[in-house]
Amino acid sequence: MKILAHRGYWNNEIERNSYQALETALKNGYGFESDIRDYKGELVISHDMPNENSFKVEKIFKILSEYKNELCFAINIKADGLNDELLKLLSRYEISNYFTFDMSLPQMIEYKDAGLQYYTRQSEYEKDCLLYEKAAGVWIDGFISEEWITEDLIKQHQANGKKVCIVSPDLHGREYNLFWEKLINFKINFNELFLCTDYPDKAKNFFSSIIEG
Repeated sequence: MKILAHRGYWNNEIERNSYQALETALKNGYGFESDIRDYKGELVISHDMPNENSFKVEKIFKILSEYKNELCFAINIKADGLNDELLKLLSRYEISNYFTFDMSLPQMIEYKDAGLQYYTRQSEYEKDCLLYEKAAGVWIDGFISEEWITEDLIKQHQANGKKVCIVSPDLHGREYNLFWEKLINFKINFNELFLCTDYPDKAKNFFSSIIEG
């Protein structure tokens, strides 16, 4: 299993998506999920509407490249029209350990056609995974509950050659321990599984027996 630190490694929510939070995630051995938008013609890290304080994506790509693709960047696409510039930056810094997700369907088609790695989505509201055939993986997100996330579901995706990233219940403000206890007992390929969580250290300790070395 590989752990993704949701919006970086932070202790206070105000630190989320900051350069320090993303850099600290890498320094602690975690890949991360973060959000990108555009601001005045450049890509920036921002979950909500960006402003002059939003830092440039290129800044984090520079440090990410130092890790030689050991750690993954899950790129949450928050706006249309970013694919050309994103592809340029990924190529410039030779970033291959990444995936994009959450873009609109028309944009997903463009990302697919451009050869960008993307994950399709599955949730209570998205039972059919769009553009599944060419997707590198599936982003599984239980907005209301995680009861429907089963061993058989993950096995089927993995049998189809897809990686899987599961959104931990804590991202939706729910208790996560019971789900983690269920997940650790699944008979699945944990080397092809990501868990995105606000608590990367707790997840690392809990899943220590199956963490990819």
